[in-house]
Amino acid sequence: MPKLKPGTIMPTPEEDSRIQSGIDSDPDAYSLSDEEWERVKPLVRIGRPKAEITKERITIRLSHDVVTQFRATGNGWQTRIDAALKEWLGSHSLEKPTEKAA
Repeated sequence: MPKLKPGTIMPTPEEDSRIQSGIDSDPDAYSLSDEEWERVKPLVRIGRPKAEITKERITIRLSHDVVTQFRATGNGWQTRIDAALKEWLGSHSLEKPTEKAA
């Protein structure tokens, strides 16, 4: 059984019995047997599948107007920033900054 949130109120045995009676009397509802649960368990997937290529979590400071414009494009805006940076890298060469003599 999954971990319950604090404050979860479990039904008493009497309440549980009344609930089960209601389920049993409903022709459109049924309880799965243990064997049936075992057959459906592999179909239950929790969470998102792991990506083949994972991204690295970083903190980056961007100007307000850049973030605002990307966010305005809806869900996936961070992925679009990643794509824009990849596109930029494809047309620019990066050079390591030279240190200035003191």
